[in-house]
Amino acid sequence: MIITDLKLIKKIADEREDENWRFRIFLKGYDIEKLDATVHRLYTDVSSQIDCQTCGNCCRVMRPILKQPDILRLSSHLSISQDSFLKEFLVKDEDGDLTFRETPCPFLSDNSCSVYENRPNDCSSFPHLHKKDFVFRLIGVIFNYSVCPIVFNVYEQLKDELQKDDEKYFIDD
Repeated sequence: MIITDLKLIKKIADEREDENWRFRIFLKGYDIEKLDATVHRLYTDVSSQIDCQTCGNCCRVMRPILKQPDILRLSSHLSISQDSFLKEFLVKDEDGDLTFRETPCPFLSDNSCSVYENRPNDCSSFPHLHKKDFVFRLIGVIFNYSVCPIVFNVYEQLKDELQKDDEKYFIDD
């Protein structure tokens, strides 16, 4: 069963926080290629059942990292200079990366991206479950678990599938 209710997802995320961290530890020892194949299969299935534009939660709570091509594309789309775009919309985060000044995203309008065809690459690839090396992005996955219904459902289905391989991450200490 696919869960999309954001309040329920947040509640479950809070309840399963310890379990999710234990599962992360288990996944660190799992075969990388086999794990990627399983995650990609689950992602394809789950994402085909969820319309991101009916949610838009990522645009309300996350700040994508923008690279120079993103800035060029967006500033051109908005017919403003790159300097104006930087000053009006962006700040450097604690790592020195450029990101939107505030949340929600300034281009979010009724759960839709008003610059969809020109959105940052970080946005177009979200929730990043189609990429290789899932195991090396697990901290982000655990954060996104409470934010994105796709990530939530993929991680839960992954736990269900792999539970038979190792039960101990489900047992409370």
